[in-house]
Amino acid sequence: MFFEFIIGLSDVYIAGIFGKDVQAAYGLAFQMYFVFILIALALSTGTVSVVSRLFSQADKDEFGLAVGSSVILFAVAGILSSLAGFIFAGSIIGSFNIPERLKDVAILLLRIYSLGFLFDYMLLGINSILRSCGLVKRSLTAMAVASILNVFLNFVLAFCTPLGFFGVAVATVISLLAGSIIAAGYLTRIVDRYYGLSISVVKKVISISWPSGMLQVVWQVGSAVLFLILGALPRYNVETMAAFTNGMKIESAIFLPAFAFSMANAVVVGNVLGRKERKEAFRAGIVTAVLGVGVVTALTVVIMLNARHIASFLSSDPIVVEECVKYIYIALLSEPIMAWAVILGGGLNGAGDTIGVMTIVALSVWIVRIPLSYILGIYCGIGAVAIWWSMNLSILTHAIFVTRRYFAGKWAVA
Repeated sequence: MFFEFIIGLSDVYIAGIFGKDVQAAYGLAFQMYFVFILIALALSTGTVSVVSRLFSQADKDEFGLAVGSSVILFAVAGILSSLAGFIFAGSIIGSFNIPERLKDVAILLLRIYSLGFLFDYMLLGINSILRSCGLVKRSLTAMAVASILNVFLNFVLAFCTPLGFFGVAVATVISLLAGSIIAAGYLTRIVDRYYGLSISVVKKVISISWPSGMLQVVWQVGSAVLFLILGALPRYNVETMAAFTNGMKIESAIFLPAFAFSMANAVVVGNVLGRKERKEAFRAGIVTAVLGVGVVTALTVVIMLNARHIASFLSSDPIVVEECVKYIYIALLSEPIMAWAVILGGGLNGAGDTIGVMTIVALSVWIVRIPLSYILGIYCGIGAVAIWWSMNLSILTHAIFVTRRYFAGKWAVA
């Protein structure tokens, strides 16, 4: 997760050198990137839930069949996503109500990114299998190589070739290819032969994954809608979009560790439930969440104390910097609450209770975040500050309902 953060930070730093328009266009293109990757993220949830339980058991053939089926599923989904992203990038970006000067940049960025969707799917899929088996260091090695290569190529291709800022997207594709190859090499050491495809395993993975996929749709499309709302601001809309892009990258320094604890919680709960130790699974989920909240709180304090220095590092535009500082001071207040909700949700996902998590996130985003952002920010004319507070309220709603569902304990006996 730290390596993911470094990549994102280098992206927006380079975008800031090329100007606020590039930062805003990059922010939109990257949101669409995640919309296309959401199927991989969803399948990762289902894969962890299925593989982590089988890893705790003794049937090697069933475990190998689950691994082989998962890899094939990720490969097919990755190919389809790459094709769809390349073909429909123009239509997708063109449908957004943003300044025309941003659209051409965002379309080309999304088309380049789409060339790497297959590699990203394979890297995410294989890493989810490695984590399920407790081989986190091997997953880390693959990500470390890919990330260091990505950052290095970011600067080389952006500033030393005619590609300019588009070199950042090309660097991502190349590094994802390298990372997926390394991860695949580690995967061959887990199973002793090729096990092929099991339709029953695929159905089980998908049955657990589809709610997580819908959750990702809800979350990522919600973020894209926030860009539309920001684009409708009467003053400084492009600057605010750029500030939102930078703010989210800064926030990812906190969110990614929380997401890492969430993934760990899914594996821990899945492994323990595989051994039929339900009370221990419940306790382990709480312990993981408390640890994660402690780490996130410490990181939040550090970033808020250095908000202006960090914002100024990512942009030289004074309006962008000022709006980014406001975002940090307001949005980051809810980070410890967000961590608690996301990490407990990871435990629920590991237990296979993905429908409950999906429903809660949908409620918080589409009943609270989006309507309040538009009503307060645009209709009432309060502006971006109201949008940031609406985000905080949606996170509080998310945390309350996840906590209620987790402590009800029905997932532990399902």
